[in-house]
Amino acid sequence: MSTVSPERLLLPGGAGQIETLVEAPQVKPSAVALCCHPHPLFGGTMTNKVIHTVARSFVSSGAVAIRFNFRGVGLSEGVHDGGIGETDDVIGLANWARERWPGLPFWLSGFSFGAWIALRAQSALQPSLLVTVAPPVGRWDFADLGPPTCPWLIVQGERDELVKAMDVERWVISLKESSRLTRLILLPDADHFFHARLHEVRDAVSRFTADHSATRIE
Repeated sequence: MSTVSPERLLLPGGAGQIETLVEAPQVKPSAVALCCHPHPLFGGTMTNKVIHTVARSFVSSGAVAIRFNFRGVGLSEGVHDGGIGETDDVIGLANWARERWPGLPFWLSGFSFGAWIALRAQSALQPSLLVTVAPPVGRWDFADLGPPTCPWLIVQGERDELVKAMDVERWVISLKESSRLTRLILLPDADHFFHARLHEVRDAVSRFTADHSATRIE
């Protein structure tokens, strides 16, 4: 699906302006999706190829995709806050998106550190869909993260050199309240950044949104 020209914005956040990129389909959007990039202290930005792939998949599914830079990255002001301020910023951006596109289902996603932030924010935001790619189980504190109540996709590489696929699988299984709408996809031989496998991430997200996009309309 074709897109209109991306819209670049500076939106208010808890530590100053947040650099934001909005991509919309040419057709009337059917959802609005927020996409969280990997760790800002290790080179993560909103142009990361994995979260870019997720965003493009959303646009192809008819959603507005919003990417942004966490605090201290690019034109975003402030400094890294260990996940606390970043979670607050995601909640603020989600509220802005819901006001700009009222009535549309809200989707939330993240890759690596961004997946952890999305999981931290989802209980407050109650998205219609949640997509987490390589959630960093074992690297960040997942102890207090409850199971999402919406359709939830987890994509994990089995050869991930930073996040152990077995840890992710065990964590998902441990969420006994996790609904039947949870879908875990393990990609054999895929590494953390899904080199030469991004098309599989794209296809997994596209199938998931096609299956569940009408599940919960706000």
